[in-house]
Amino acid sequence: MSAIATRRRTLPGFGLTMGLTLSWLSIIVLIPLAGLFLKSLELSPEQFWNILSSRRTLNALRVSFGLAFAAACVNLVMGSIIVWALVRYRFPGRRLFDAIVDVPFALPTAVAGVALTSLFAEKGWLGAPLAALGIKVAFTPLGIFVAMIFIGIPFVVRTVQPVLQDLDPEIEEAAGSLGASRWQTIVRVILPSLAPALLTGLALAFARAVGEYGSVIFIAGNLPNVSEIAPLLIVIRLSEFRYADATAIAAVMLVVSFVVIFAVNRLQRWAHTRIPAR
Repeated sequence: MSAIATRRRTLPGFGLTMGLTLSWLSIIVLIPLAGLFLKSLELSPEQFWNILSSRRTLNALRVSFGLAFAAACVNLVMGSIIVWALVRYRFPGRRLFDAIVDVPFALPTAVAGVALTSLFAEKGWLGAPLAALGIKVAFTPLGIFVAMIFIGIPFVVRTVQPVLQDLDPEIEEAAGSLGASRWQTIVRVILPSLAPALLTGLALAFARAVGEYGSVIFIAGNLPNVSEIAPLLIVIRLSEFRYADATAIAAVMLVVSFVVIFAVNRLQRWAHTRIPAR
């Protein structure tokens, strides 16, 4: 009787649960993605290649993927430092700072874009002193980079934070008592434990930045071949009723993003397998 009770599940029936799961995933994810690829098949291979190899498309993809990866790397470093401060130290206003991390989650992306643009414009609070130093942020690729950092930072913090909370500080103290330097403690004790969460946060921040539109569009300047992101180019092609062109660019973005996330996922699994061996 007790054995039956322990096997009992809250949702009844594996078949029913799995059927609902597959049906919902198909409706929400698989069918729309299949429609995207089917629409792009209206193009001949030559037309598909000409769209992707055009200078404007290549530059838009380079801006989106290049800046998204750079922003995710910055978020990986700075997000880890923020997590360390929030978890390992107690200071006045810690809970407030912890809540502020979630602001990019809750803030409408268009509002974030307008706020960042006004802040980093040449006459803005931060844009003015930077302009005096010869650094222009708003309406340049640097502005896109800033917006991508803004929207990506919570993904790293919220992914790494619970893992660091579960990491007992006594392990670090034990490493120090055995003669390990601070650098050795970080590299050989802390980082291996945090590696899967760090990789997950990096992948999530990257994926979010690649597809970001609302907060980037206001600060980007949107100059073709300079500060035009791929999502904007897709919108432009849709407004021109060139649906197949738009789906071709979207399909490439989807494939590249999936490959990157899959690679990071494999790295995450590899890091998981390495932890018990230490």
